[in-house]
Amino acid sequence: MISFVWAEDKNHIIGEKGHLPWSLPNDLHHFKDVTVNHPIVMGRKTFESFPNGPLPKRLNIVISKNPDYQVPDSVILINDKADLKKYIQPDDEVMVIGGSGIFKLFQDDVDRLYLTKIDHEFTGDTKMCSIDYSKFKLVEKKEGQMDDKNIYPYTFETWDKL
Repeated sequence: MISFVWAEDKNHIIGEKGHLPWSLPNDLHHFKDVTVNHPIVMGRKTFESFPNGPLPKRLNIVISKNPDYQVPDSVILINDKADLKKYIQPDDEVMVIGGSGIFKLFQDDVDRLYLTKIDHEFTGDTKMCSIDYSKFKLVEKKEGQMDDKNIYPYTFETWDKL
């Protein structure tokens, strides 16, 4: 199963200069809860945006066109999405976590969407690829809790392919 995990603003912005344009600690906790113990698939820029290197308790898989791109020993580098099959089990839920080019690459394969919708407009240079929501059913929706560290209204949504 292929799942997308991401947060976006009202205008589908997902990034600004290689980073998230917002601070929303509760979304980072949600991301961790959803992805721990699952393989995560990302592009080079997303991988490079992690301040502390590979994410723990997850098989980190980086897709890059550059076969010489250097990754730590604990990280798998692939150059083609077809190579993914070599590293995952048939019953794995594979978490695609970005960026936009990697989402677009798996756009026709995605089975589940874990979306954090942020009810705010941010400045950004990266947008989420378009998703045909008519092919999915909303199976869970949870309002996020706002506080002094989570100052933007947000909602966690889970969508399953019909």
